[in-house]
Amino acid sequence: MNYSAPNEAWEIGEPHFDATTPLQAQLHFALRYAILAPSSHNTQPWRFIVDGDTVQVCADRTRALAVVDPFDRELLISCGAALVNLRVALSRIGLASAITLFPSEADPDVVALVRVSRDVHDDAQLHDLFDAMTKRVTTRAPFADEPVPAELQERFINACEEEGAIACCVEHEAEREALAQLIADADQIQFSDPRFRRELASWIHPKRLDDGMPTYGTAVGLLLDFAAPIGTSAVRVFDVGAGQPAMPHHLVQGSPLMVAIATMRDDREAWVVAGQALERVLLVAASAGFTASYLNQPIEVQPLRERLKALLKTDATPQLLLRVGRGPHAIHASRRPLADVLS
Repeated sequence: MNYSAPNEAWEIGEPHFDATTPLQAQLHFALRYAILAPSSHNTQPWRFIVDGDTVQVCADRTRALAVVDPFDRELLISCGAALVNLRVALSRIGLASAITLFPSEADPDVVALVRVSRDVHDDAQLHDLFDAMTKRVTTRAPFADEPVPAELQERFINACEEEGAIACCVEHEAEREALAQLIADADQIQFSDPRFRRELASWIHPKRLDDGMPTYGTAVGLLLDFAAPIGTSAVRVFDVGAGQPAMPHHLVQGSPLMVAIATMRDDREAWVVAGQALERVLLVAASAGFTASYLNQPIEVQPLRERLKALLKTDATPQLLLRVGRGPHAIHASRRPLADVLS
């Protein structure tokens, strides 16, 4: 099968699955869903090694973001999101999985060892998220002025708890305004750093076909023009029209719910846990017809991360910040061919 077309990766479903094929082929099928996971700047920083009845989910440090993510925190969050997709796909095709995080101290790039079996196994909560994997999409546009139902917010909280993380849902306007101002402050700090702007520009270049964010390629010139205003921040929040970036009040108006995902620890295991919680929340949202995008700027600026923690009134460490709502149709981000990430 040809995996070369940038968006062909999303054109997958159960008709592509054949339960009579060898286990390796079934694992390859499941990995076609793993690569649909979200990642910072759409870097897709993962590799997979299939060996008999095991899959190793590995970090690809060559795709790290040295400026915005110097400790590979977001890289490991991305790998955690891919791990959830793999778990969901395995559950749907009837394979049980046992997972060990960081199984080898000698090789820290092995994020997870997934051992599969044909034992009778049906995790209904994962099973039911299968169809949402190809529906999930990041929408960088204002959301409808429609509250996110309390029942769905409770599902977000439960999804995070299932993965060992904590969800903080923020819907009151005054609290969203405080978060929006914090995001604006972080944007200003980040875009004033030439290294940050160069790194971001390298991932939104229009020549990137299988990764990155080519939709925003027109902003590359402005990002590299260090005299340009911070209007380029539209690529990290959303565009309110005519290329104008979202100001704090726009962000509040277009984000009926903000969701922070936090963990009690702040180490590599916690980052993978946060990634699994993230994707589980995103799949729950997609299954209900909602979408999301990321507002991680205050977490990426350490002094503001502490302010964010105070605003959320939590003792846990914030790892991710999302905006959730009903958004307009958006195209899926491209994906690297499975063959490029599979050993």
